[in-house]
Amino acid sequence: MYTELLQNKNIRYYLIGGGVSRLGDVLSGMAFLFIAYEITESTIFTTAMAIAETAPYLLFGLIGGVIADWLPKKKLLITLDLLRIPLIFSVFLLHQFNLLDYYYLLIVSFAIQTIGCFFNPTHRAILPIITEPEERSLTNSLNDTLSRGVTVLSPVISVWLLTYGTIYFFIIDALTYFISVICLLHVHFTEVKKEVNKSVKGIFLAIAEFFTWAKRSITIRQLFTITFLIVFFNTWVWEVGLLLALSEMSGKSEELYAILQGVFGGTVILTNITIPYFIKKMTMKIYLTGAVVWGAGITYYGVFYQIEHFFIGAILVGIGLPISSLARVYLIQSLVPENKLGRAFSSNAFLLYLANTISLLFYGVLVSFVSIQWLMIGNGMIILIVSIAVLHTITIKHTKLSWRSPINFLK
Repeated sequence: MYTELLQNKNIRYYLIGGGVSRLGDVLSGMAFLFIAYEITESTIFTTAMAIAETAPYLLFGLIGGVIADWLPKKKLLITLDLLRIPLIFSVFLLHQFNLLDYYYLLIVSFAIQTIGCFFNPTHRAILPIITEPEERSLTNSLNDTLSRGVTVLSPVISVWLLTYGTIYFFIIDALTYFISVICLLHVHFTEVKKEVNKSVKGIFLAIAEFFTWAKRSITIRQLFTITFLIVFFNTWVWEVGLLLALSEMSGKSEELYAILQGVFGGTVILTNITIPYFIKKMTMKIYLTGAVVWGAGITYYGVFYQIEHFFIGAILVGIGLPISSLARVYLIQSLVPENKLGRAFSSNAFLLYLANTISLLFYGVLVSFVSIQWLMIGNGMIILIVSIAVLHTITIKHTKLSWRSPINFLK
């Protein structure tokens, strides 16, 4: 099944280019933090660098989706990659001549992530154009598997690169953007030319137009709202809460956390590969079913609250999360018109970053008053309740509609 799909030249080059580019993004993201700390030896300045890597998505994420819908997608992606190559390479050159300072590094990091605000929704919006509806579930699975695989592989590559020096991360990153350009040149598709109001006012009107449309689409509205809630209740207890809990239980918390993330990553990859064999068409019910398993995983490791049970909970999350993620992407691709896909994916990313940021800030304060275990249990239960409640409502609604539908005995 996968072999047959990869015989499609467009899909093959799309996936290779996206996977390689993602690897470069992960490596340079780590490198900016490493170099920032080497230069300043300050946790405050290093934190500011981390903020510079996420802030652009809150500032320009929605605008990036508009541009993705307005401009020719292939030409835009190649231009953005060609802009990133000299920016990244300049960091390496300045470092070699001992001219690199923190503020230039900060500016480049911010610029690279800002470019990503325009690149990512455009790249996502191409996939429905180059695939047939029956190919999308499988292509989405491969795309997500590559992204997750890169996340698992990047620590191994980073350890090897560190033996030569952190600065060489940027050389690899520049090379990945070059490979991405070559792959994009081999992807061919036809786009419909659009007449739009290309102005600053037009950008905000386009954003407002999309949200007005999304508000009228019941499924998209539910999808965005539930995703925001699930990510909000998941982010802190997964990214921070687990690490803090392991710190209370063991003197090797960082090693255990890394192994836990590895088990999670492996489960996600296995789930991604397996799903297309059983599910050809994603629905809102499948999205919510994944969310139920996801919430069950968080609730499980919160209730039992022991190291071995953290691993079982991580496996459950590793099954539920990709099911929901693939269903969400499939629904967006299927329900959103082609001329709104860029805005749909950028809005989705914006909501994810917003939920992540608010979750980290809110629970970072709340953990001073409530135990980690109770936060895990509470958040997992909320995800479960919300997912089951909406799933129940959709099931009842569909049942009523099927009973009301007239039966044509002459058919």
